[in-house]
Amino acid sequence: MTTDLSGRVAVVTGGSRGLGREMVRALAGAGADVVIASRKLDACQALAREVEAQTGRRALPLACHVGSWADCDALADAAYAEFGRVDVLINNAGIAPQYDRVEDVSENLWDKVLDVNLKGAFRLSARVGARMAADGGGSIINVSSLASLRPRPAVIPYAAAKAGVNAMTEAFAHAFGPSVRVNAILPGTFFTDISRHWDMKAFAEDAATMALRRGGEPHEITGIVLYLAGDASSYTTGALIRVDGGFP
Repeated sequence: MTTDLSGRVAVVTGGSRGLGREMVRALAGAGADVVIASRKLDACQALAREVEAQTGRRALPLACHVGSWADCDALADAAYAEFGRVDVLINNAGIAPQYDRVEDVSENLWDKVLDVNLKGAFRLSARVGARMAADGGGSIINVSSLASLRPRPAVIPYAAAKAGVNAMTEAFAHAFGPSVRVNAILPGTFFTDISRHWDMKAFAEDAATMALRRGGEPHEITGIVLYLAGDASSYTTGALIRVDGGFP
């Protein structure tokens, strides 16, 4: 089945790079107009120009720090002001700062990780999801992480935040059902900008335990995104879907 999103509008946070950039490209390629949001407006603008040139779809670049409640509200307001509707919301923005020891985690780091990964997704889902329900339906896609199910010492705040995203996904599915579907994607290891900082020896050991024996390429996230954004997933909600190459 080919996904046709013609006439629909999708908002993607963290949309200017990494997995978010591939999601934006795929959604526009399927016919959707897109709102590209991240903290770096210039990166959003560059991708918007590319999308419009390659797909002919409208692309609205917006600066947004999802850790700010006010920025989330401004993003939702700008999307509706420009397009009059939002059919797909992808809460993709996230951060996972590194630390050497658990006791080195500061209150500031903890708050920053929870704000970006959990608070922003909550506020946007609440604002946009309520409007979707009033308008007759839509799809919210939360980007969680395999770390929410397989937490490790190096990412405790991040794993805790993403576990919260999982809980929120099921709760919002009930809050906004039956017209709005809410699901979460749990990516494993993907070769994005962040992978440049990986310990590749440690990654090779992890990859050897995976069913596919490798990390994912960024474009490999788009199949599940298009499925959840489109009509093929009409009976899928409250789901946590792993996309991790068969991590044990």
